[in-house]
Amino acid sequence: MAASSFILAGVMGWPIAHSRSPLIHSHWIDEHGLHGAYVPLAVNPAHLPQALAGLKALGFAGCNLTLPHKIEALPWVDELEAVAQRIGAVNTLSVKADGRLHGTNTDAFGFIQSLREAHSQWQANAGPAVVLGAGGAARAVVWALADAGAKEIRLLNRSSDKAQAMADEFGLPVKAFAWSQRHSALDGASLLVNTTTQGMQGQPALELHLDDLPAHALVSDIVYTPLQTDLLKRAADKGNPTVNGLGMLLHQARPAFAAWFGVMPEVTPALWRKVLATF
Repeated sequence: MAASSFILAGVMGWPIAHSRSPLIHSHWIDEHGLHGAYVPLAVNPAHLPQALAGLKALGFAGCNLTLPHKIEALPWVDELEAVAQRIGAVNTLSVKADGRLHGTNTDAFGFIQSLREAHSQWQANAGPAVVLGAGGAARAVVWALADAGAKEIRLLNRSSDKAQAMADEFGLPVKAFAWSQRHSALDGASLLVNTTTQGMQGQPALELHLDDLPAHALVSDIVYTPLQTDLLKRAADKGNPTVNGLGMLLHQARPAFAAWFGVMPEVTPALWRKVLATF
């Protein structure tokens, strides 16, 4: 097979060792008999512009972006799809023939797909949604929920000014609340989503009392290391249905893989088993 047919992609983050993306994409490469590779790229934020500029020189078809690069990469992307512009964050880059970087955001797609895969009856307009965090992932989640028909999104962040700025930018149905209101903001909610790093391996647990959260409310944590965060354990103990972050990771990878390798892959039980075996 000619060298030119080898397709190279990867994921940039800092840190990146925990990422299951190489495992996921490598599974699909093998499944579809493709000639290519997907590699982890540990990129210090200080070197992000140089790393992005080097993608074409290194022969990459593109890459994913994860923490902390999803917003910081925006000035270095030559053309953004409308969804990435509206979300204000980019997680998937494709290198064009002329070297220009094309960016999009597949996190919103991945998030909604993960909720519907885990709970097929879930509806965005069932009641208020509470979203914790105001980073790149939170922007994708909030946009996805609004796009899916959510009528009220309560946004909270430790830096309340960031939540307010994001609510002002997105407009209705997003409303910012002070971090001190996070416990009472759960009253009447039908969905709670944690997009912060609190609860992630090596980070402090999320301090959130669930007393006011209705028993029917779906609780989602986009963190997947550990698979069952303290928030999800407490919610499950309380009787709430839960969704961990792995489904979002798996589903956001599908359109990214299609952009580089030309095949829209499926999230199969075999892939779930393979990824779950790493925890």
